[in-house]
Amino acid sequence: MGAPDPAPAGGGGLSRRAALKLGMVGVIGAAVGAGSTVAFARMVRRPQPRYRFLSDAEASLLTGICEQLIPRDDVAGAADTGAVDFIDRQLGGAYGRHRQAYRAGLESFRRTCIQAHGAPFQDLPGDGRIGALRSIERGEAPAALWGEPSQRDFFSMVLAHTMQGFYGSPRHGGNRGYASYRMLGLNYPQVLGQNRYPKA
Repeated sequence: MGAPDPAPAGGGGLSRRAALKLGMVGVIGAAVGAGSTVAFARMVRRPQPRYRFLSDAEASLLTGICEQLIPRDDVAGAADTGAVDFIDRQLGGAYGRHRQAYRAGLESFRRTCIQAHGAPFQDLPGDGRIGALRSIERGEAPAALWGEPSQRDFFSMVLAHTMQGFYGSPRHGGNRGYASYRMLGLNYPQVLGQNRYPKA
């Protein structure tokens, strides 16, 4: 058993061992504090965005469009079954070349509704929404509000992608609950890795 550390000259000072212990406490305290800071930062971290490409405002407008293109009746419509999720997911992959067309087209359509129809698309009555969409389908909206894509091209693109989302495989983000398969009477769709229908 070694001799105790001598106290420094003049009395009153800390022994080397005591100083080392205090230093270790400081290191541990700093580590715990850093960990608490990281844990706190994780707690207040901003939630992940709802969509991969679309902003919330763009997705809301696109949802309204999809609701009109394939509306719900006795079965769920395109918006209910994930058409916007499908389009958003594909814009990060197979539809990547259409990103700018969506961004510009949605903004042009937003301005068209306000300036030519008197209100944001979501605030228009049912007939007003249909009328706003028919105007761009026919190319009748004010030309000054549209560049690239043209209003007709934008309408055709969104219609095609909405139909692909509604009638395509659920593994791509749309056709939630196999809505279109059920509507068409396809009881056992061959979906790779996903066959969720219970057997009759």
